Amino acid sequence: MCNACLKEGCFPTKWKNSVIIPIIKPGKEDCNDVSKYRPIRLLNIGDKLLERLIIDRLLFHIYSNNLSDNQYGFTPQKGTVVAAMKVKYFVEESLRLKQCEVLVSLDVKGAFDAAWWPSILKQLRKPKCPKNLHNLLASYISNRKATLSIINYKTGKEVQKGCFQGSCCGLDFWNVMCKSLLNLKFIAQQK
Repeated sequence: MCNACLKEGCFPTKWKNSVIIPIIKPGKEDCNDVSKYRPIRLLNIGDKLLERLIIDRLLFHIYSNNLSDNQYGFTPQKGTVVAAMKVKYFVEESLRLKQCEVLVSLDVKGAFDAAWWPSILKQLRKPKCPKNLHNLLASYISNRKATLSIINYKTGKEVQKGCFQGSCCGLDFWNVMCKSLLNLKFIAQQK
């Protein structure tokens, strides 16, 4: 069934519905702010299985077409230690050459919640993502629905962006979306 979905580029509509269960974050039990909750997405088992198939094929495509050398998060054989060592060597060389360098660090609040699906699809077109995989991803993100369930209260909404807790695609979608940003070349202008 999953192979047929991949071949046809179609994600089953029934699998696009999820239930969101808000879980209180540790240490935030007494807080009155809505941010104390972590939304966990409960999915159909078929959805999870097909998501895994999608992401495995997507990762093969991404790594075959050169993920940015500047990407360290959520990347095999890379991480914060490798990134910190690259910065260390860069700064040491700049100091040796008596150059001035600027380091900017960003922490994007709600980054995964704001992952914009059209940007992800656009980034996948650039390295010529196989058409069936691109179509399956476009189908995967279209017409998704989530139902928030708290005790005896339920409300539903169409989902148009974001990578939910519980999805195996979130981290890799984030890498795809940020690829163009990480490939920007910054050139200092001298006065």
